[in-house]
Amino acid sequence: MGGELLELEHVPLQKYSKKPMETILVAQFFAAFYGFLAIVLGAFGAHALKKKFTSDQMASFETGVKYQMYHAIVLLVLSFNLGFNTLHEQLIINCFVFGTLLFSFSIYGLCITGASGKKWRFLGPITPLGGLLLAVGWLLLLYHFIENFL
Repeated sequence: MGGELLELEHVPLQKYSKKPMETILVAQFFAAFYGFLAIVLGAFGAHALKKKFTSDQMASFETGVKYQMYHAIVLLVLSFNLGFNTLHEQLIINCFVFGTLLFSFSIYGLCITGASGKKWRFLGPITPLGGLLLAVGWLLLLYHFIENFL
């Protein structure tokens, strides 16, 4: 199985559905969208939700906002620095886009529904899946840097 991952670096993207420009635009769109929402949700949390949240809920909500903004910036930087000519590079973007969605937005859902007294517990297992995708995205990026350096 490990050999399959190593082979992805050299698989041309043309064999798959997205072309390099499409992947660049997806990365830039989600970078801008996630960045915008991080600002809006951060302000919403700091002002409108501050009185409704417990200190633990507020800390969790802020963690979701921070991770969302971090990965919005990463997506933006990568969209201007990767060529997106391989499946490997597309997987990095997909891990960051879907990981951020699952991680941050499940935290928002848990906090908001928890504050209302009707916590959506089904979101609990989604948060670590999002975190796993983010970690995989970082590992793929590290591998990409090592592969291009050597």
